[in-house]
Amino acid sequence: MTHLWVRAEQRENEDRVGLTPAGASELIKAGLRVTVEQSSVRAIGIDGYKAAGCEIAPENSWPDAPVNAIIFGLKELPEDGSPLPHRHIMFGHAYKGQASGRILLGRFKAGGGTLYDLEYLVDETGRRVAAFGYWAGYAGAAVVLRCWMAQQSGAIAGPVGVFKSSETLVDDLQESLQHLDKSTLNALIIGALGRVGTGASDLLKALDIPVTKWDMAETASGGPFPEVLEHTLFLNCILARPGTPVFVPQSAKTDPRQLRVIGDIACDPDSDFSPIKVYNRTTTWTEPALRVHDEPLLDVTAIDNLPSMLPVESSQDYAEQLLPSLLTLANLDSGVWARAETTFNEHL
Repeated sequence: MTHLWVRAEQRENEDRVGLTPAGASELIKAGLRVTVEQSSVRAIGIDGYKAAGCEIAPENSWPDAPVNAIIFGLKELPEDGSPLPHRHIMFGHAYKGQASGRILLGRFKAGGGTLYDLEYLVDETGRRVAAFGYWAGYAGAAVVLRCWMAQQSGAIAGPVGVFKSSETLVDDLQESLQHLDKSTLNALIIGALGRVGTGASDLLKALDIPVTKWDMAETASGGPFPEVLEHTLFLNCILARPGTPVFVPQSAKTDPRQLRVIGDIACDPDSDFSPIKVYNRTTTWTEPALRVHDEPLLDVTAIDNLPSMLPVESSQDYAEQLLPSLLTLANLDSGVWARAETTFNEHL
């Protein structure tokens, strides 16, 4: 019997989960065994999983799970260097030359396990079967605005936190914006037609902020792109790949510009292919803004688990997208799982 083990997230500020109680019930009806770890932070409570018929395990007990169990989580494992003998479903961030990714692959090689990277679960056309992109864009645009608002008083953005709903988030931003001069406030989004860009656009639209939407056609020339510097806010909403052009060169710090805040929502600064060259590290919930230049100010925000600011809505949305693939876990040798394993083996 295929055994899916849903682990508790161990990363700070990570309340999401990739399987809802309703989804767990569907898996059990389909003949899968489902174990869900208790969690002190998960946005969806354990009682629903119990009612669905899941087995309940202690928090963070996945290293002792049966070796044939498939461990399912979202974000990084503790970086303790231990070999990984299980099959893991998670975002590995391991295939683009990242230093931490090379270490993770070494752990899989040492333990004999397999990574089914959620970013590389794709259909026959190469399109991802599930993504948090919409809510990453939505929350990312909110953080970009917070960075700009802080600049209006000469400050830098303070800590961000969790919101019960997207409506609550918008209400909070509207209250903060109503006392500020928005006459020069506008945004350019690259990747505007994708999930991430759509989420960012919807948030800004809800606040009546003018948005210029770019996608592949507008960046086909390969750059340079002076229009980026002509907007107050710039949001990068595409995943960097080989051949991705540079959107913000190092010279942007000192070039004449209206640009004040960069939101690198794709958030891959240590990738060789990053299109944003004015920074080299992610930012955090505690310190969401990295000031890269003064006079005029230029801040970068690059938080790599933005959807957890809206953990209930983002979890429900993602879990619904992923469930059809989880229902095929008994057939790991075909479909999305076989493609993901092939990608893993190529990079291993």
